[in-house]
Amino acid sequence: MRELTVVLPTYNERENIERIVEAILRQPLDLGVLVVDDNSPDGTGEIADRIAAADDRVEVLHREGKGGLGTAYRAGFRYALERGAQYCFEIDADFSHNPDDIPRLYAAASEADAAVGSRYIKGGGAPDWSFYRWLISRGGNLYTKVVARTRTVDTTSGFRCYSRRVLEAIPLDRVTSQGYAFQIEMTFVAEALGFHIVEVPIIFVDRKGGESKMDSDIFWEGLKVVWGLRRKYRDLEPIA
Repeated sequence: MRELTVVLPTYNERENIERIVEAILRQPLDLGVLVVDDNSPDGTGEIADRIAAADDRVEVLHREGKGGLGTAYRAGFRYALERGAQYCFEIDADFSHNPDDIPRLYAAASEADAAVGSRYIKGGGAPDWSFYRWLISRGGNLYTKVVARTRTVDTTSGFRCYSRRVLEAIPLDRVTSQGYAFQIEMTFVAEALGFHIVEVPIIFVDRKGGESKMDSDIFWEGLKVVWGLRRKYRDLEPIA
């Protein structure tokens, strides 16, 4: 693994996998890519294997089935850390996040402890969204801020960079949420441990191919998880 590793969870992303890996690897950083594939029925994992066979910067972690975003990232983080990664990135495989923003996230994280690509600070946005979709997302983040008392504005963003010290300190076995709730829970725990999270403005766009994994269960899980975070992690003390 490279010291800078992009963890890329996939499920039925055959339309995007080759292009997204190529876009990540052409960034002006010594990046590696870890594809975490949940046994995609469309053959995404096999395509990823072919990419990895041709480029030693790419590795593939195959999982038995669709286990959810949170478990995919936990598995990917552990795999990368065990093999020497110093920074781990999160990014969607569908081009809703711009790989060209990876260097900005790394620069911010290297000056702090972690960086989040934010849609809700000056310079960020989601221009493809309807007002209703924006309202749901923005409202969910405000709800998290009020209930869980987080400082980060865009707690549901899935475009991130974590330093090794943050991921080693977070008790990943206890972060059991899936979907966007996983991002909320990771944010809450990192802040509770005293780590400095910097937000970097990004433009979020609708996916370029494949089908969205978002559904009502993911939305409702996020609402429920927020209520329990302060109780679940009441034993945590700042270490940073």
